[in-house]
Amino acid sequence: MNEAAQIIDQLIKTKFSQEVKVNLTRPKPEFGDFSTNIAMQLAGKLGQNPRKIAEELKSELENNAFFESVEIAGPGFINFRVAARQLEETLLQAFTAKYGSNNSGEGKTVIVEYPSPNFAKPYSVGHLRPGNQGWAARQLLDFTGWNVITDNHIGDYGTPFGIWVAGFLTFSSEEKLSERGIYELGDVYIKTKAAIKEQGEDGRLAQTAQDWLLKLDRGDQEALDFANKFKEISMNHIHGVMERLKISTDYEYGEAFFAPKGKAAVQKLLESGVAAQNADGSVIVPLEEYGFDVPLLVQKSNGAPLYATTDLATILFREEEFAPDKVVYVVGAEQQFYFSQLFAMSKKLGVKTDLYHLWFGVIDQLNADGTREKMSSRRGVVLMEELLDQAEEKARQVVEGRDVSEDDVKKIALGAIKFSDFAADRRTNILFDWNNIFALTGFSGPYVQYAAVRINNILRKEADFVPQDYKDYDFASEKGILLQLLEFPEIVSLAARDLEPHKIAKYLYDLAREMNRYYEKTRVSDSPIAEKSARLDLLKKVAQTFENGLNILGIEVPEKM
Repeated sequence: MNEAAQIIDQLIKTKFSQEVKVNLTRPKPEFGDFSTNIAMQLAGKLGQNPRKIAEELKSELENNAFFESVEIAGPGFINFRVAARQLEETLLQAFTAKYGSNNSGEGKTVIVEYPSPNFAKPYSVGHLRPGNQGWAARQLLDFTGWNVITDNHIGDYGTPFGIWVAGFLTFSSEEKLSERGIYELGDVYIKTKAAIKEQGEDGRLAQTAQDWLLKLDRGDQEALDFANKFKEISMNHIHGVMERLKISTDYEYGEAFFAPKGKAAVQKLLESGVAAQNADGSVIVPLEEYGFDVPLLVQKSNGAPLYATTDLATILFREEEFAPDKVVYVVGAEQQFYFSQLFAMSKKLGVKTDLYHLWFGVIDQLNADGTREKMSSRRGVVLMEELLDQAEEKARQVVEGRDVSEDDVKKIALGAIKFSDFAADRRTNILFDWNNIFALTGFSGPYVQYAAVRINNILRKEADFVPQDYKDYDFASEKGILLQLLEFPEIVSLAARDLEPHKIAKYLYDLAREMNRYYEKTRVSDSPIAEKSARLDLLKKVAQTFENGLNILGIEVPEKM
């Protein structure tokens, strides 16, 4: 709480002539509203007993009307309580429609890259987390003042292209492609990979696939026609799924756009001596000075580009086009080593942009025996459209018998899926469990959405109420809510600092729980007019905070549930 911290900070400057950052934490309710270990920090600087310093601070703070009570715990912790009315005034001064936002990123530009699926394959559950985490990162950075640019780095180039063409000519037809679209291309890819494995890497199909990739690299018209056809089918599908997920990006510079630029960049690396060419014609960038024994391969022996080739070109293009201060790559944990090599190469080239790999764990599901494994097609749902369809059906079951629109059903379904992604630190694997993610109690999207819907319903019913002055109301019944609301700006700052949206999800869950406790003890609509005025005014702030927090996570508030 900034005001309390500022008072303590000023006291320390006056009494001890010291400048020390005052950090406040929320202890267990029985100990106080806030706690600080500032006395122990000062003890080290002044060479004094922390308990003695705490007692001196306590005697001064007790004389300040802002503090309701001040206590010392342990060797020098200071716990204090603040009158609810003081909390309300502090909130009133700070509250705006964008409550919780800040300008820590003002004047800085960041590029966030997500969800970046491959074309010619159906949008799978594997890209659920890049989409969710990427959108949340975008929202967090925007909410904290950054100029945010987003790019969907489509996988529309490389070895998979050759596999798709070779497989299409072997296993499919124009008729099948016209009838089944992206799902035909997905099946073709799986069949072709299996056939290549059976024939071996030197077999006919593998060689055909490589030939088509080289044709595309050389600008062969037939190869370009295949690439354009597959890309059109794929992008229509990807855009449809992204629309259902309520995510979007500003740009879609795919790998094909960067392939020729990558080849030119590799040539410049060779000329400058940064890269070296092996006897077989492949090109590497040694990175021993950055602790890597294995060099980064940036071009194959046959001249074909790799991910590193196009990623190199992407870095250089973004430097020239956008001059970003930071670039965030939203990609799973399995690519950590690759990105550490890529970022090391970037430093070797003198790129000053902060390159950040926002990585995350996989999505697990439960087996029949209760063990966990990565969600896969062997267990059923693997396609994103199937997952969304099933989620919407689950949402219909949750609201069965109630007057809930189809639009609200979709909001509940998507909210449940997204909130489950933020159930824990993104670096951990998450467990996808249909029962838990749709629970109306416990840590779930519907639980938080329902808390927001309930407030909105109260406010809607009281839309014609004419408020009266409530300056004498003490807000004692609302103190827990006020303390919770005052935490939001700090939670946003912490979540944005390390791009950890799960902290927003945890906060919203705690706020929902606080609201449920409040309703058990306090009446709103039939309370005396002054109290009702105060309570409705506070509920408006709670509703706005729910909306702001859920918006960061990409979750909408339904009208009814």
